[in-house]
Amino acid sequence: MTTSEVERAVHTVFRMESARLIAGLTRVVRDVGLAEELAQDALLAALEHWPNSGIPDNPGAWLMATGKRRAIDELRRGKRLTRKHEELGHVLEADALAEREGFAHKLDEALDDEVGDDLLRLLFISCHPVLSLEGRVALTLRLLGGLTTDEIARAFLVPEPTVAQRIVRAKRTLADEHVPFEMPRGQQLSERLSSVLGVIYLIFNEGYSATAGDDWMRPGLCEDALRLGRILTGLAPSEPEVHGLVALMEIQASRSGARLGPSGEPILLLDQNRARWDQLLVRRGLSALAQAEALGGGTGPYALQAAIAACHARAKVAAETDWPRIAALYQVLAHQTPSPIVELNRGVAVAMAYGPAQGLAIVDPLLLEPALESYHLLPSVRGDFLEKLGRLDEARREFERAAGLTRNAREREVLLARAAACAQPP
Repeated sequence: MTTSEVERAVHTVFRMESARLIAGLTRVVRDVGLAEELAQDALLAALEHWPNSGIPDNPGAWLMATGKRRAIDELRRGKRLTRKHEELGHVLEADALAEREGFAHKLDEALDDEVGDDLLRLLFISCHPVLSLEGRVALTLRLLGGLTTDEIARAFLVPEPTVAQRIVRAKRTLADEHVPFEMPRGQQLSERLSSVLGVIYLIFNEGYSATAGDDWMRPGLCEDALRLGRILTGLAPSEPEVHGLVALMEIQASRSGARLGPSGEPILLLDQNRARWDQLLVRRGLSALAQAEALGGGTGPYALQAAIAACHARAKVAAETDWPRIAALYQVLAHQTPSPIVELNRGVAVAMAYGPAQGLAIVDPLLLEPALESYHLLPSVRGDFLEKLGRLDEARREFERAAGLTRNAREREVLLARAAACAQPP
């Protein structure tokens, strides 16, 4: 391999292994920021040595061993050896075993039992409630998604320095608050798991329906969220809502190929060519939903949303959609996790099942909700109902208002087109 080929291979390996590497190093040094620096040191060492020595049989184990040796040096330089003697003892023992009995194979075996727990701890730390939501998202994508600050900035359409500041602030907060590198227990586990799932789903939704910019979708973010969700199912296989979230994301992601027209324009759910839905993702989603239900979690909020998505996935054509069941599922979801957004979605389902007048009766009171004052989908939904009821002038005004509220260029085009259609003489 040429030097440039080796360098590309090094970066590929690092992207694949960085989460495991940072998680393992955090267990040693108990500092996420320092662990990331040590991981970067290991990457630089690989870029220096691998072009001459070749890529090792187990590159992940090589990076981990190098990072841990740098950790030992750092801890000694920092005069923190007394506080870290137990962790260092484990590291030195693993390294000595590897060197005596075969470097890559033995070190990898020594790490395998801990790496799953380490990744799970890192995920819970990245999504710790002590951090702002923006900080949790940026740190999770950085540490577990392997994205650079530039990639995160481009994905969320914010300046790169802003993302860098969020990450630095998040790591500093974790250090200042002395957040332990351990799994939460009991009620705290449930609360923290909710934060983890919420962050993953926020990342997915930003990719699935971008809130701003020229593109309606950012598939890379959907893929990152799905990867994180799938990792979490392996790390927490007995948590039904983890499977529920993965089921929801798999089924929604299955529609990606049918959601955009030739020029990138949005195609709404009922107008999509369902033959273009990815049936492998549908099957994976339905399987994950069945797993959530088998674990007794079929009524969790993510499992309920997945069950709603499954109703669409099982319908061969839009006309076969079981809207009464979807409306009933939204009723359960509204009882469990009441929110204006859930109520808006329930209104849509009721309108599809029983007519736009009944849907409008549910949606109209939401005009008084402060949380939806700037939410473009409320006037968009009302415009749709009013158009179906023949109240075209009112519908046009609602579509125009929705277009003025959305920050997504593609969505604005669709809404303005609908407004124009309502203004046409019959």
